[in-house]
Amino acid sequence: MITPKQRAVLRALSNTLDPVLQIGKEGITKGTELQAEALFEARELFKIKVLKNCVLSIKEIADEFVNMFNCEIVQIIGNKISVYRHSSRNNIKHIQLP
Repeated sequence: MITPKQRAVLRALSNTLDPVLQIGKEGITKGTELQAEALFEARELFKIKVLKNCVLSIKEIADEFVNMFNCEIVQIIGNKISVYRHSSRNNIKHIQLP
């Protein structure tokens, strides 16, 4: 669980990021899961863009991500979701939180 202060820091960092993962009409597929897992290890913080033809709502996608990856939703703006999870690989932290 992240604190409100940590969430504010992550929100500021995510403002400059472009979406690197897209969710389309198929929803969250096996390929999406593998790509998201690699992104969490490489970046810790990234944005997801939910396309208009997606059958699931943006809140449902966010809930699925939390359940699947044990991550934190930083913010949801429009059709974009910012997600964060610390890297478990060799205890390397790319983002230092207060």
